[in-house]
Amino acid sequence: MDEFKVEFPFVLPIGYLDADGVLHREGTMRRATAADEILPLRDPRVQGNAPYLIIIMLSRVITSLGALTAITPKVTENLFVADLNYLQSLYQQINAAENPGVSCPHCGKSFVAAGGQLGE
Repeated sequence: MDEFKVEFPFVLPIGYLDADGVLHREGTMRRATAADEILPLRDPRVQGNAPYLIIIMLSRVITSLGALTAITPKVTENLFVADLNYLQSLYQQINAAENPGVSCPHCGKSFVAAGGQLGE
């Protein structure tokens, strides 16, 4: 039986440049929980600016990034766009259902669920 992976290593295309000029590229992202997607919706920064959702969600699921001890929304805000896009794509990949088809609980009809990028 295959081992269920919860954490996934990554290397950022550019890297996060901290206040001391240190570049952090290697990190780990974990699978998201329901709370990771629901709780940020209560944040006033998301309510006033829906695309900010990805910033908060990534700060919740990135478990390590170089030598940083905490991944905060401030860290994810300061990622280069190429790195943000990379992490958003990785998030989608590791949290995608094994079977993208779903069935209606009432009629049983199967269909493919439509999904877009987070924060759209």
